Amino acid sequence: MDSILVTGNGPVNGQIPIAGAKNACLTLMPATLLSEEPLTLTNAPRLSDIKTMAELLSSLGTEVAGLQDGTVQALGTKEISNHVAHYDIVRKMRASNLVLGPMLARLGHAVVSLPGGCAIGARPMDIHTDALELMGAQIELKDGYLHAKTNGGLKGAVIPLRFASVGATENILMAATLAKGTTVIENAAKEPEIVDLAQCLRKMGAQIEGEGTSRIEIQGVDRLHGATHPVVTDRIELGTYMLAPAIAGGEVELLGGRRELLGAFCDKLEEADISVEETEKGLKVKNKGARVKSVDVKTEIFPGFPTDLQAQMMALLCTAEGTSVLEETIFENRFMHAPELIRMGADIEVHGGVATVKGVDRLKGAPVMATDLRASVSMILAGLAAEGETIVSRVYHLDRGYEKVVRKFSAVGAKIERVKA
Repeated sequence: MDSILVTGNGPVNGQIPIAGAKNACLTLMPATLLSEEPLTLTNAPRLSDIKTMAELLSSLGTEVAGLQDGTVQALGTKEISNHVAHYDIVRKMRASNLVLGPMLARLGHAVVSLPGGCAIGARPMDIHTDALELMGAQIELKDGYLHAKTNGGLKGAVIPLRFASVGATENILMAATLAKGTTVIENAAKEPEIVDLAQCLRKMGAQIEGEGTSRIEIQGVDRLHGATHPVVTDRIELGTYMLAPAIAGGEVELLGGRRELLGAFCDKLEEADISVEETEKGLKVKNKGARVKSVDVKTEIFPGFPTDLQAQMMALLCTAEGTSVLEETIFENRFMHAPELIRMGADIEVHGGVATVKGVDRLKGAPVMATDLRASVSMILAGLAAEGETIVSRVYHLDRGYEKVVRKFSAVGAKIERVKA
């Protein structure tokens, strides 16, 4: 199994291009199930999760072609030839559940395995199924599979979400485009990925209003057509690479970055005395040279501080001046990286959903193990600021969410390499 070897090597300087968003692309790809005509996605990231979604869609009857070195995904589903999303594929990735809504909307029935993904919390499916049942679906759980069907198609409904779930909002949004009548999602998620999906569906002929707010209204149409759509910039990759100069020192420009994608995160960096400047090409981040200041972080739904940047932010705060408190409110099991950072000399105490980090003068390189996707890159970031060598194992997690990670870090002067098993 491959590992990543990082050697603390001083400041990083230069430019890093930011890819299209993994989470957005995984949401957009199932939209092909809603139409007989092709859907073309540009600026698609080249990641193992994208390949897994392509494999799943292919198993359902979609023709998938990667063009221009994989950054363009051409998807065509003239016919949904198979209505079963099997466990062997679905178990690899949480986003696989997003085929449920589109298949019910177009086909009227679907059998979808309960999904897998990172082990960072329960993330139950009942918020999805409860909403679809309000739209007239009949859903039964048997042997780990959701068996769903409709009598005469889905129907519009008012759906009050008990939690602003991103995945549930996406599933309902797609399902509602072909439902009879009007669907209103109350307490909808507001993430940029939701806005991106709505914009793509609108290009396909959907009638949608209110994306980016807590109330989304969808008027069902008889059919959707094909479209071409660029995947939005990956705000989590953006935030991750913004932390490279913050941790190691130096100045890096993130090409394609936009502050509105990460407002709360940028605010916290500035509070820690890191400079964030908007440029014509993106965002420029600079460590002013002094030791960063401690800050308190509480993860929240968008537009709050993203849970997907909590592990990386903890790596920065390990060497901050003073004590920082990080509160995780989204996923109940997302501090598994803390013991690995402690192996590198960090001073961290975890009690339930709260981690207290007392800054130390310097981290020291050590063998560490990635526990999930975001934790894996937090170890790399910590290694940039550590004395000596850090070896990060189980990097298959990393491949799910970051493309060309070694090349991008190396381009700004980091000493990093992938070590084959």
